[in-house]
Amino acid sequence: MFRLAWNAARGIAPRLRALPKEAALALGAARSDEPGRPLQLAKACAIILPIAAVTAWGLPQLTLIMSPSIDAWVVRKAPGPIHRGDLVSFKLVHPLAGPAPVDVTKYALCFPGDRIEIVETPSMTSGAWDGRYYCNGHLLGISKAVGHNGQRLSHWTPDAQRIAAGHIYVGSAHASGFDSRYYGPVAISRLIRMEKLL
Repeated sequence: MFRLAWNAARGIAPRLRALPKEAALALGAARSDEPGRPLQLAKACAIILPIAAVTAWGLPQLTLIMSPSIDAWVVRKAPGPIHRGDLVSFKLVHPLAGPAPVDVTKYALCFPGDRIEIVETPSMTSGAWDGRYYCNGHLLGISKAVGHNGQRLSHWTPDAQRIAAGHIYVGSAHASGFDSRYYGPVAISRLIRMEKLL
């Protein structure tokens, strides 16, 4: 074990000694045989390392939204209870989303105890039905029988007239949004409240 550590140290030491010269080249030295510029390296590190640290801390706090169904580009976690109309994020597990869970951001639209109705109407796709979803009489959205890539979509059919305890219907006003119209309400325990930054 000691020999392994000794060999590793012997391999790293020359690279550390050469670091100022390599950094000098990277910082604009004309030739590799010029002496190293430790002061230039220190100045560069003094600028770059704090920026890198703030970026490493800050970026994981933000979520970029790549969906046209949400009126936001950047969101972050927001503590507190979820209210109607709040942005929420969760991991979607669905065959159409792929083999791995996908981070999804939607609006919280219909809450536990709210009246949920579906009115099925003939679809533009032959032999299929669309579902019009209403929460307390307010239209939430209309499901489609076929997705963007031609894949068949089956819409969610409520098994009760009210949203079950501990669940929220999530979605958006976007006609092509993939939301609770297709996979039903999401457990509140899976939802994270978000706020729009941009």
